[in-house]
Order: sequence, then C-alpha cells, then structure tokens
Amino acid sequence: MDATVGQLAARCGGEVHGDAGRLITRVDSLSKADPDTITFFADRTPPRELETAQAGAILIERGRLEELSEPQRNTCTLITVDDALDAFILLLTDERPRRNRPTIGLSHHAVIADSARIGEGTNVYPGAFVSEDVVIGTNCDVFPGAYIGPGCRLADNVTIHPGVVLYPDIEIGHRCIIHAGTAIGADGFGYRFRNGCHERIPHLGHVHIEDDVEIGACSTIDRGAVHATVIGEGSKIDNLVNVAHNCEIGKHNAFAAQVGFAGSCNTGDYVLAGGQAGIADHVNVGTGASLGAGSGFTRNVPAGETWFGSPARPGEEAAKMLIAMTRLPDMRSQLRKLDKQVQQLTAQMNQLTALDDAA
Repeated sequence: MDATVGQLAARCGGEVHGDAGRLITRVDSLSKADPDTITFFADRTPPRELETAQAGAILIERGRLEELSEPQRNTCTLITVDDALDAFILLLTDERPRRNRPTIGLSHHAVIADSARIGEGTNVYPGAFVSEDVVIGTNCDVFPGAYIGPGCRLADNVTIHPGVVLYPDIEIGHRCIIHAGTAIGADGFGYRFRNGCHERIPHLGHVHIEDDVEIGACSTIDRGAVHATVIGEGSKIDNLVNVAHNCEIGKHNAFAAQVGFAGSCNTGDYVLAGGQAGIADHVNVGTGASLGAGSGFTRNVPAGETWFGSPARPGEEAAKMLIAMTRLPDMRSQLRKLDKQVQQLTAQMNQLTALDDAA
C-alpha cells in the first residue's frame, strides 16, 4: 500500500483532521503502528492511549472526536468515519486481498461415489472422500482429507476444510464454514449401566446445521439419539467446542473456545458463552443470556441475564460472592483476634467469678 491519508480517507468516506498528504504504506493494529501506518481507534480503547500512539493516521468514529483533549487530537492525523472498524477492515482487505478461489472441479484423486450428486462450480480436492447418496450444492469446497459420510446433504456455498469428518446423514445449510479437524455426527456419550457394565444407547438421530453457521477447528457436534442435534442459523462456534447429543442451539449464538454443552441442552437466540464455560445436561439458556468464561452451569439461565461463577449464579449475586471471597484472608485474621479477645475476657470473668465465690 502506498497512498496518502487523503486518498485513504476518500476510500472509506472519512474526513481528515491533520496532514492529508502524509504517505501511508501499511495497515496494522494500534499497538504495532509506526509513522507509516494507518490504524483504528477501537470502541473500548481509552483516549489516553492516543497520547503515545506512533501511527501516521488513525481512524476514529465521528462521535468520539469530542471525547479527546487538544493534545490527544494533535498527536497524529485523525480520519473521522461513521464506523472505525468497518473502515479499517475495508483498508485492510485492500492491502491484503483474499486469494482467488480456484476452479478445479472434481479431482481425479478424490474418491467420489457414483451415486453422489454434486452441483455446478463445486471443488472436491485430491484426497477427499464423498460417500454414496451424498448431495452437495453449487460452489462448495471440499478440501483434502475431508470425509463426507453416506446420505449427507450440503447446501450451496459450503466450505469443508481439510480433515473434517461428517458422519452419515448430516444436513448443512447454505454458506456454512466447517474448519479443519471438526467432527460432526459422532454418537453421543450415552450409556446405561446394566449387568456390571456400561451398555451403549444407540444414537439414531442426526445433526442439522442451519444457514450461515461457522464452526471452528477441532470442534465436535454429536448426533441426536432420536431427533436432530440443531445448530441455529448464523451461530458462530469457536475452536475446541463440544455440543453433545440432542442439544438445540438457537440462532446467532456465539461460543468461545472450549465451551462444552452436555446432552439435551437448549439455548435461545443471541446467547453468548465465554471460553471454557461448562453447561450441564438438560439446562435451558434463555434468549440473549450471557455465560461467563470458566463458569459452570447446573441451573436454567433466564433470558437476558448474565451469569458467572462455579456453580454459576446471577451476575450481581456472583459478584458479591467474589468480593466476599477476596476479603476472606482479612476476615480470618480478624476472627483470630476476636477469638483471642474472647478467650482473654472469658479468663477474666472466670477469675472474677472465683473471687466472688471465695468472698
């Protein structure tokens, strides 16, 4: 990238406050920026960080300009825009365009069953395995090492990255992205103890992934025992997440890495789960709820509430308990002092009692 601040401002519909003629050669984050860099001022970034910024130009939302002191405004050239992150992404993709999607068709080095039906514009790469009775839509990508089990149904514009395993009869909606190493449709962890051993319960359901879902690398989605395990439209699942059998995940949920849902959990729409949150079986999480990172959930979470802790509790209650826990060392010290004082007072009272008895 070699462009002036003025040219970049015009590209993203911004207004320059400072040196419009400064030459910019790259796009980067605020912490990595130097005088040749354009970056952006994030929503949560405190204004004081501008005072030490080394960037040549910074994208900032118009409404935040009033928050800045005069020294902060004059540290470097600012470009005011409607949405700083959108403008940053636009310039970043200009500098680092995505590789063009190749058109290789159906590789002769892939294994594709004769009964599979594959739409126009779909790429099946060398080393992929497409089983019998599979239906794949148009403009999909099935990368090397992917396994598509019998009876699977993939809609249009689906991306299956290397090493993905789709067990039989999995349904995947339009524009879904399944990242490397993910397994979808394995049997759930369902057993009953009989005659001194764990007897497998058959899992004869399937998995239904709705449109615009993205599932991170090395995640696992188990098939239902009777019905489908469902991942709702637009949901985003990070790496190393487990969704167990019979779960029904709502629309536009977002789960960070290492979240685990035990069997038969349900979530509403727009649920957020922080990393390593663990949800016990048969727990229901209401629409718009937030689950704190590292928390353990054994009870239903009402819609719109934020819970955290282990076991998890409503936010205000959990915060009070956390504050109380931090005070325990001081409270313990105070109790020891009180205990000594009580012992001393008790001894004095016993002495006085003995004197009275003697009199």
